[in-house]
Amino acid sequence: MSSVAVTIATTTQPAHDLEDNKHATNELLKDASEQHTKPLWAQMARLNPPLPNPKCQPHVWEYDRIRPSLLRAGELITEKQAERRVLMLVNPARDAPYTTDTIYAGLQLVMPNETAPAHRHTAFACRFIIEGNGGFTAVHGKRIQMQRGDVILTPSWNWHDHGKNGSGPMIWIDGLDLPQFVHYPVHFVEHYASPRYPASDVDISASLIVFPWTRMKSQLDAIDGDCADSRYLKENGSEISRTLGAEAIRVNAGAFTQAIQETASSIFHVIEGAGSSTIDGKIYQWKKGDTFCVPAWHEYQHRASDGQTVYLYRVHDEPMLKALGFYRRSGQDVEALVSE
Repeated sequence: MSSVAVTIATTTQPAHDLEDNKHATNELLKDASEQHTKPLWAQMARLNPPLPNPKCQPHVWEYDRIRPSLLRAGELITEKQAERRVLMLVNPARDAPYTTDTIYAGLQLVMPNETAPAHRHTAFACRFIIEGNGGFTAVHGKRIQMQRGDVILTPSWNWHDHGKNGSGPMIWIDGLDLPQFVHYPVHFVEHYASPRYPASDVDISASLIVFPWTRMKSQLDAIDGDCADSRYLKENGSEISRTLGAEAIRVNAGAFTQAIQETASSIFHVIEGAGSSTIDGKIYQWKKGDTFCVPAWHEYQHRASDGQTVYLYRVHDEPMLKALGFYRRSGQDVEALVSE
C-alpha cells in the first residue's frame, strides 16, 4: 500500500489585513453608535454574569451613633421644612435610595405636638417602631397608636400622616420598595389639602395593618429550638405586600442560625440582644437598635452572643422575586427552576 504525504500550508494574516480589519471594525462601531446602538458582544460578560452580582455591600448602621444626629435634626429642621424628618440608611457602595439594591430603609423622627403631613404614594411602606410613647400614624382614616416593636403597614396609595403626643421623641424604621422605581419610573406622591387626613382611633388588636410585637414575640417563644422565625402575614396567609415581606427571628444565647445564600436581599433590625453575622466570611458585630443589610447572594449566618437572647426584625424582597420567578436559594434543585 502506498502512502501519500499531505502538507498543510499555514499562513499568517498580513499586517495590512489586520489593520484593515481594525479600521473596518472601528467604522462599524462608529456607525452603530450614530444609530444609538451598541455591540452586545463587547459587553456580553457584564450583562450575563455567571453569578448574581448586587452592587450593594453588607453594612451595619449603629443606632447609638445615628440617634444623636436624628435628635439634632429634630431641633434644627421643622416638620414643615422636612415633610418627613428621616435619616436614610444609604449603602456605602451606592447612593440613595439604596439600602440594598432593591430595598430602602430610613430612621424617621416625630417630635411632640408635630404632624408629618398627610400624603400618599405609589410605594409600599412597612414601619417598625423603635422607641417612644404617644406617637401615632393615621392610615387612610384609621389612627393607630404606636408601640415599641409593632409593625405597621402603609399600603400603596393610602393617605397617611404621623403625629406625636406627650413628651420625648418617636422613632421608627421605614422599609419601602423605592429602588424599584428607578427601573419602573411610575412612582409619585399626592399631598392632601390639610396636614391631617380625617381619621378615627382603631383597636390595634383587630387592625389588619398592625402586627403587635407582644403577639409576634409570643409566637416566636412558643417555637421549640435554639432558633425560630415567624413571618408577618396578612389574615389570608399572603405576604404583607407584592414587593416586600417581613419576618421576626429569635436566636437563643450562644446559638447560630442556619447559613443562608439566596437571591433575596434583607435588612435586619436588632430588637433585643447583641451578636454578630458572618456575611461572605466576614464577621459583622451588632447590638440592640442597630440595623444591618445583607445584599443578594451573600451567604450569611447569625450568632447570638453568650447570655444574650436575640430578636431580629427582617425586611426582604422575596415576594417580588418569587412573583417574577427570580428567587433562588443555594442548595435547591435548580432544574425545578426551568420554565415550561
